[in-house]
Order: sequence, then structure tokens, then C-alpha cells
Amino acid sequence: MAKKTPVIAHIDMNAFFASVEQRNNPSLRGQPVAVCGTGKRTIISAASYEAKAYGVKSGMPPRHALKICPGLILVTGSGRKYADTSAEIIALFKKFSPTVEVASIDEAFLDLTTSATPSFYEAKKTARCIKAAVLHETGLTCSVGIACNKLLAKLGSDLQKPDGLVIITPEESAALLENLPVDKLCGIGPSTTAALRLMGIRTCGQLGKYPLYLLRRRFGMLGEKLHLMGLGLDYSLVIPPERSPKTKSFGHSLTLSRDTSDIGLLSEHLLQLSQAVGRRLRADSACGNVLALTVRYADFSIISRQKKLYTPVSHSLDIFNIARNILLNLKLHLPVRLLGVTLSGIKRTEQLSLFCIENKRYMAQQAMDDINNRYGDKTVAWGTAAGSVS
Repeated sequence: MAKKTPVIAHIDMNAFFASVEQRNNPSLRGQPVAVCGTGKRTIISAASYEAKAYGVKSGMPPRHALKICPGLILVTGSGRKYADTSAEIIALFKKFSPTVEVASIDEAFLDLTTSATPSFYEAKKTARCIKAAVLHETGLTCSVGIACNKLLAKLGSDLQKPDGLVIITPEESAALLENLPVDKLCGIGPSTTAALRLMGIRTCGQLGKYPLYLLRRRFGMLGEKLHLMGLGLDYSLVIPPERSPKTKSFGHSLTLSRDTSDIGLLSEHLLQLSQAVGRRLRADSACGNVLALTVRYADFSIISRQKKLYTPVSHSLDIFNIARNILLNLKLHLPVRLLGVTLSGIKRTEQLSLFCIENKRYMAQQAMDDINNRYGDKTVAWGTAAGSVS
């Protein structure tokens, strides 16, 4: 029996936070609206399409947004409201497929292969039903991409916004990717795009044809993934939360480009590692209460120190401040070659993400996660200096 071609849908709510605010407050409809938190460090977490027309984007400081859009209406976000609406939408999705993977608060993948409508033609009808159900039940619109894998389904949902529906069949994918800029693929951010451009690679077609061994030489293991992405291939499955393996610890390490004892420079690297660890924790609705810092010296000797926390953490700045305090209490007897940050004592709770979003500080972090998930690692990051960040 021939294996079924997978039929995967990616559903992305349109300007989710801003759309919820416009739905709840009729006076905001048709107006340029930006959702943000409070305080000097806040960033815009979502902008309405009217605001986007002026160039207002997620991750932008409000003062900058007001300069390019003087009529912009700033709204303080309500995490509980967004979380409740998201839960309602996910419940709707599960009526159309038993296999739903929540990618973030405003997007999800659905595997339609195992449903009663496994063909692309039938999946298009299903998608229209989903869009109608979401609009009827919540008053919100969404964009849908349908393809044979998650990579192309995600691409499809980005091609027509707002309220779009795009089908990318296996027969059409090669022609679509041939002249598509590489940065249109989720996971290829500005730094990777710039590195590829230096290699003469600007389109997905060029990326797919580029010698694999050269991509591996430049990007390591990422090179193989980039090669597959250029070909429009993605073998990852749609995994609902109940089937996802539970990770017992989350860690990242970094070999420095040069050995150093400079605390300021080491702190910058620690912040980068803390952001990576925190992002993975939040994606898994997890937090941890045991933080370990690993240091490898220039002579390859290793020391590790850990601290047990009274309260589990997942925010990147919390992780950074704790890791940096451990570093400051070390007496570095040699320049450092490698740093590692690991969080264990993992706890998971469905309420974690709701709590995080309710807190304005976590709203800013959620916005950064969404931007980095969409456009690639390090697109936006917390700034730091020699002192502690808070």
C-alpha cells in the first residue's frame, strides 16, 4: 500500500493581541493599535494591520513606533484575556483534527492526514470551515497554509495575510521555492541570511542546489538542515503536547571565539546562553529551580557550580542574573574557553504560560520569543552592560 502524502495545516491568528483588543473595544476597530506593557523597557508585542501599514512592528520600542505613526493608539496588554481566547481557539482546532501542536499562543499545526479529509482538495474545504468557525466563535480572522510538511505549511500561512488561505502541493513547491528569498522560510533569520548572501545564496532554489559539504563546512550541523529547507523538505512530525517527550533539563554551552577573563565579555555570552535556555523552557511551558554554571578553562579543566532556587524560573533575565552571580563568585585562575548554563529541577504546569503572559515583564519576553521563532534566533535580544540586567 502506498504511503499517504502528509497533509499539514498551519494556522496563524492575524495580529492576535491587537485583534483581540479591537474586537473587545469597537472604538479601536480600523485604528492603528499597538499592544505593549508598561515601564521604560517595554516593547510592542503586537500591532494591528492599520499600524503595520506605517511600519510598526513587534519588538519595536513604543517611542520609535509613535514617531513613524503619530496616531498610534497604545494599549496595555491583558495576558489572561489572550490566553483564554487562545485556549478557546485551540479547542476549536481539536474539533477538526485529533493531532494539534500548539506552536505559540497564536499559532498551531494540524495534521489532517489522519482525518476523514486526507487530500489537499478536501483539506482546503476543511480549512475554510476552520476559518469560519474561528470567526463565528471568536470574531477573529486567521491565515492558513496547507502543505505536505510543517515548513511549507508555515510558509503558506505567511504568504497571504490577513485572512488568507494558501495550498502548496508537492507538485508546486519546487517552482515556488526557486526564486523565493531564503529569509521567507521560518528559522532563517537576518544573521543566517547575511551569511548565506556572502556565499552567493539569495533564494531557496540556490540554497537547495548548493553543495552540501560547503554548507556543512560553514554552518556545521545547521548546514544539513538549511540544505533540506532549500529543497522544501521537513520530516518533523506534528506532535500534540500529550505525546511530547518530557525533557529533564535545559542547557546550552558556548565555546568562545577567544579565551578571556573579561567579566563584561563573559556576561554578554552568559546573557546569550540564558536567552537560549529560557526560550526553550517557555516553549515547553516549563520552569526550573536548579541552575548550574559550567566553566572550561583554557587548559581544558572544568569546574561547575550550581544553585538551588526557592522559586522556579523561566524568564531569561532571571536565569542570566543568577548565572552571573555564580560567575562573579568564582575566582577565575585562567582565561575561560567555554561557558555553559543548565536549568534542571524542571516543573511543568498548564498555568505557567498564563501566569507568564499576565506579568508585563513576561509579555515582553513572549513578544521576543514570537519574533525569534518567526524570523530566527537573535533577531531581537535583551541588551546588557557590565552590571546586572533586570
